[in-house]
Amino acid sequence: MALKLPSLITSKQIIRWVSLNSYFSSISCATHVLIPSGNDQNPAASTDFEVKIRFLKNKLNPDNLFRVLDSTHDLNSSVEIFKWASLQKRFHHTGDTYSRMILKLGMAGNIQEMEGFCQNMVKEKCPETVEVFSVLISTFVKNHRVKEALRVLEIMNSVNCRPSIHICNVLLGTLVEEKRDMFSILFAYKEMVKAGIVPNVETLNYLIQVLMENNKIDSALDQFRRMNKKGCSPNGRTFEILIIGLCTRNRVDESISVLDEMFEIECNPDRNFFYSIIPIYCKANKPDAGTRLFRVMRNTGILPDLLIYRVLVQCLCMNLRLDDAIKLFEEMIESGIDPVVDMYVDIVGGFCKLGKFSEAAKFLEENSVSEISPHNELLEGYCNHGDRFHEANNFLEKMVERNVADSLSWSILIRGFCEQGNIRKAFEVLNRMVVCSYIPDVASYSALICGHCKHNKYEEALELFHSVRVKNWVLDLSSFAQLVEVLCHVNKIQEAALVYHYMSSKRCTIRSSSFDILIRCICSAGKVDEAIRLQSLAFRSGTSCTPETYNIIMLGLFELGRAKDVLVQLSQMLVQGCNLDVETYNVLIRSMCVENRTTDCALLLDQMLGLGLIPDSETLHKLLFCLACHSQLHLVLHSLDKLASNDGVLSLLMYNMLINGLCKEGHKRDACKFLDRMLEKGWVPDTVTHSLLIGSIDGEEAGSVAQSLEYSIMQDKVSNILAEGLEKT
Repeated sequence: MALKLPSLITSKQIIRWVSLNSYFSSISCATHVLIPSGNDQNPAASTDFEVKIRFLKNKLNPDNLFRVLDSTHDLNSSVEIFKWASLQKRFHHTGDTYSRMILKLGMAGNIQEMEGFCQNMVKEKCPETVEVFSVLISTFVKNHRVKEALRVLEIMNSVNCRPSIHICNVLLGTLVEEKRDMFSILFAYKEMVKAGIVPNVETLNYLIQVLMENNKIDSALDQFRRMNKKGCSPNGRTFEILIIGLCTRNRVDESISVLDEMFEIECNPDRNFFYSIIPIYCKANKPDAGTRLFRVMRNTGILPDLLIYRVLVQCLCMNLRLDDAIKLFEEMIESGIDPVVDMYVDIVGGFCKLGKFSEAAKFLEENSVSEISPHNELLEGYCNHGDRFHEANNFLEKMVERNVADSLSWSILIRGFCEQGNIRKAFEVLNRMVVCSYIPDVASYSALICGHCKHNKYEEALELFHSVRVKNWVLDLSSFAQLVEVLCHVNKIQEAALVYHYMSSKRCTIRSSSFDILIRCICSAGKVDEAIRLQSLAFRSGTSCTPETYNIIMLGLFELGRAKDVLVQLSQMLVQGCNLDVETYNVLIRSMCVENRTTDCALLLDQMLGLGLIPDSETLHKLLFCLACHSQLHLVLHSLDKLASNDGVLSLLMYNMLINGLCKEGHKRDACKFLDRMLEKGWVPDTVTHSLLIGSIDGEEAGSVAQSLEYSIMQDKVSNILAEGLEKT
């Protein structure tokens, strides 16, 4: 009997089943059917159930049972009807009836009960069991019930029913497409292997893709290398997955090796491959790979579209391969594809970078370019070259005559003069701009602010900024940074903060170096809380806070005696993912010393040295003095060995402090090691250290050594004289 499941199941019916989550007993445990009594709480459902049972008593056959189950939306009732039919003499369930119940249970999420029905179907040796299981997997997959589909696949294996490779690939493909966890995908692959199903290239492509997506790059490449052993040859999709995965993970050179292999085996990828990979190589700045693929694409008869031409021309121009770019550009026009304006901009920009301004102007004329932006690109090229302002001035006049100029065109020339520090010329251009009925915009003001900043004319720059603020405009990022920096340079901190407040309220970012200059000035003035407020604004506006930013604020807090607040900044720094540098560790160790947190000091020093960072002499001196005062120098013995092996790190004062402290703590053997190193350097112990080593200081006196240590070391003129004498010899 042919399976009727595909023709009778509709998505609408399946959706109704999903909402049914009632619990019911497994058919394997049922011995009788309970006919609802008149006291049933749902008389309407009971009546419907009884009607269907009476109908089936006289007309029980697989087709009628199938139709009754299909029209029964109550899951409990469906199960009871199915059980009732199972107990009737001379009736046998078919694959259609079992598949109907299995689907209902699976769509309701009752996997355990679903399994029981699958096992019973096998026990009753229903015809076409393999086909039924395959249809179940396919239907579950189409309705996004992959968990149920996986369970059916597992059951098939347990009863020696082998699914087709097509069904397995459908399941794998859905798992990969829905971004399911790698375990589920590998589980499905394992079930295939257990069933003895030989994977094909589609199967292995799914496996390679999920390995790539989970950053198992080497495993993915290993599967690729072993494809031939599994009787498969990689296809275009295989290479597409590998190249995209490698390029997006900054392994572009490896991807090119994979591309070479594709050409070696003469694999002919499809259109999707070229449209995916060419832009990727162009973005990765690999013009040779991009143009090579373009030639192969053309030779195989696949026609490129505007997107392919656009990314290739842009990449070639970035690499100053103008001849290739123009050849490709002309080829595109000949094929009937109209260029976009950005392509003109890219080509003109390339000419300007090569200093070929006449060629750029000729290119615009020959192509009758009427858009403004390519002309502005050439105008900016003249200005950026420094010695071509006369040509820039003349070109702008031509642009105005041809009506291919806008306010930005004038602003470009104004900024050019301002960048050169020629404010007088900039204002002349501004006057001409107004005379020619072009209205100065924010770009013009930004350019003038930049010019005034170049000459440290902060008052004029501020006046222009206030005009910008009144108009509710936003400065360009370069002018914003320069204005903040020049105001900090002349110690106009309040004004610099005002500029930053306004621009950050407009969600404008500032380069980190400029922001750090502002933060440093504010902290130097003792206004650390204001710096922290600006830091909060930076988070909201998108300005990146570097380790230097945090270090400046932490140092400011420390110098104000707010060592506890330093840790708050540290926590924010860690949340933002910043790496701790040597300055961070220095200020943290100093703060911990003030708090007398000796254990934390020792841990920080150990972490610091583990990263190859060495504290500065002031920090190291404070750390050793703090540990000595608390008789905790032994905590950093391992770290001190590392420091002593680096010349110039431990000073004479530090060696004396170490030897004194370690002797006091009962670590005389370690103290002697440092004494040996000290003597190797030609240094002589001070009087306190010498007396302690020869035992002339009793226990009580030794106990007071740590308190008087720093004073005695600094005042030990005898040791200084001896050291000088040794240096002379």
